[in-house]
Amino acid sequence: MRFELFIAARYLRAKRRQAVVGVITAISVIGVAAGVASLIIALAITNGMRRDLQDRLLGSTSHVDLMRITGDGIRNWRPLLARLQQVPHVVADAPGLYGQVLISHGGRAGGVLIKGIVPADERRVSDLLQAVSQGSAESLASQPFSQSASQPTAGSIPPIVIGNDLAEAIGATVGDTVLVTSPQGELTPLGLIPRFQTFRVDGIFKSGFYQYDNGLAFLRLADAQRLFSEPDLISVISFKVDDLYHADTIGRAIEAAAGPGYQTTNWMEQNRELFRALRLEQIVTFIVIALIVCVAALNILIALTMMVMEKTRDIAVLMSFGVRAEQIRRIFLFQGLLISLIGTALGLVVGYAAAWAGGHYRFIHLSAEVYAIDYLPFAPRLTDALIVAAVSLGVSLLATIYPSSSAARILPAEALRYE
Repeated sequence: MRFELFIAARYLRAKRRQAVVGVITAISVIGVAAGVASLIIALAITNGMRRDLQDRLLGSTSHVDLMRITGDGIRNWRPLLARLQQVPHVVADAPGLYGQVLISHGGRAGGVLIKGIVPADERRVSDLLQAVSQGSAESLASQPFSQSASQPTAGSIPPIVIGNDLAEAIGATVGDTVLVTSPQGELTPLGLIPRFQTFRVDGIFKSGFYQYDNGLAFLRLADAQRLFSEPDLISVISFKVDDLYHADTIGRAIEAAAGPGYQTTNWMEQNRELFRALRLEQIVTFIVIALIVCVAALNILIALTMMVMEKTRDIAVLMSFGVRAEQIRRIFLFQGLLISLIGTALGLVVGYAAAWAGGHYRFIHLSAEVYAIDYLPFAPRLTDALIVAAVSLGVSLLATIYPSSSAARILPAEALRYE
């Protein structure tokens, strides 16, 4: 062990003539540990929020969507779909028809975005159909009945799959029938009359993402086209790509292959503001909680300053034996470093233990209506530990500069004159 480190460790363990120095030293260690643990937990929460939101968004939506710039949708879409399947990096594609409707059951109703799908294709670009928790979505794969404008018979009621929160809001369960009303109605001598049709709830999905569980429902594509009086029309072609972080580049290639009159959006564009807000929140949280470490560093400065005053005679004796001023300075630098190392190590252990427990047991629940997810996620990362440890040690070392420099400037003759 180096001479300076040996003396620093002895000073740290030695009994104090002034008990307050030992108390401040202990408070410094606790302060550093609390700051480091708080930073680890806060960063784990922001990382967890970002990870869970991204995973759920990517599981619930496609990577790239193609739509027409003008017009009411994409007609003659099958040859276009076959051509776009040949675009490099496209893994899967699925047609879809969106429309805003009102779903009612008894005296309760809710506004919903209907999506008409081909289930086999939809499962390749989205995981929502795999999240069915009650009933089944298999009936969406059956062939639709030929229906007239009159109400369907009991055996010909088409199926619908709705979100869990929507089902609770309107009081519907698997097997119930719901009335779907479309604002795109028929023009009659009495004015515009909305179209409506009865559907049977065959499945209820629960993705954990409130936006979808409360505001999305699935129909067979043919049933949605019949409801909206738009035969052989789709509003979007969804794609899954092999590199989701290059979805914008692949989207431009899809646009070029589709020809003029089309545009694409990707998951990064659709959720840019959300992830930007999460990133800003992470930075602000880091800065605010890092102030705890700064307060602990002030305690280290005070503790070392008082120790220099207490050890003035010892420093003078050491210097009279030939110890250089640089070595005296390093003694107190090492002492501050030891305090910071102990506090940082304790903080990392406590922070990662708390983050693991929170992520494993999910004991902190959130309101899904507000936060989009129903529990507080934790995702601690090794890089966060390195950054937090570097900040903690760096701030603590800055706090040791003044007391160590003061110790190095002590004159042995002056210090020992009245001893």
